[in-house]
Amino acid sequence: MTRKPCFYNIANPLILAIILVLLTILSFTALSSIAADHSELIKLISQIEDPRMGAEDLAFFLATHDFDAFPKEDHVEVRINGTVYNLVPNGKYPGLANMTMISQ
Repeated sequence: MTRKPCFYNIANPLILAIILVLLTILSFTALSSIAADHSELIKLISQIEDPRMGAEDLAFFLATHDFDAFPKEDHVEVRINGTVYNLVPNGKYPGLANMTMISQ
């Protein structure tokens, strides 16, 4: 008859506790990145001004900053976690674009 080492009885609950803590941390990180994407978009379009930027230029600029952006005629559609935003380049006015939410 073989006996299991004492370490085996201690390691299982310890490993499970570590896994649960890591999963909890990862879930909070995912939730914070969802909120950060929207706020990062607002921050990005409000800090920079370029009166010559059109829809294609704006879409390219946002795509280079890791946003899911596509030019559509005179505006840009940006998708963030299932929500679609409409950004219209605002020319000579402050910021790069005016943003409205299309759908959630």
